[in-house]
Amino acid sequence: MSDATNDFFAGLERRGHEPMLGRTSGTLRFDLAGPAEVEHWHVRIRRGDLTVTRSEDEADCVIRADKELFDLLASGTTNATAAALRGVVEPFGDLQLIVQFQRLFPGPPSGDDDRGEAGYARRPS
Repeated sequence: MSDATNDFFAGLERRGHEPMLGRTSGTLRFDLAGPAEVEHWHVRIRRGDLTVTRSEDEADCVIRADKELFDLLASGTTNATAAALRGVVEPFGDLQLIVQFQRLFPGPPSGDDDRGEAGYARRPS
């Protein structure tokens, strides 16, 4: 069974460099609460170079969320900004980093059926 969060972070690690973040440097830690434990993902961005580890190291920006919700973000089913505005994602620290980082999440699903629940606006009929 595929895990959208693991796939997302593995994809970032494989990428190695992200041109969209060429002017961005800093660290982010994602604390994702699951039913039995909290997963920690640490992302270092150094002028677009990405390094991903599973650690609780200090970070410039810490994001707390439920693992189930983050799976939706990582799969493009939920919008990160909408989730933060609803208070279901809690960012702490350098918020500019999360604004830049959110650009790495996949876009919305192609079908309109999922958009309303996902935090994406429905297209007018």
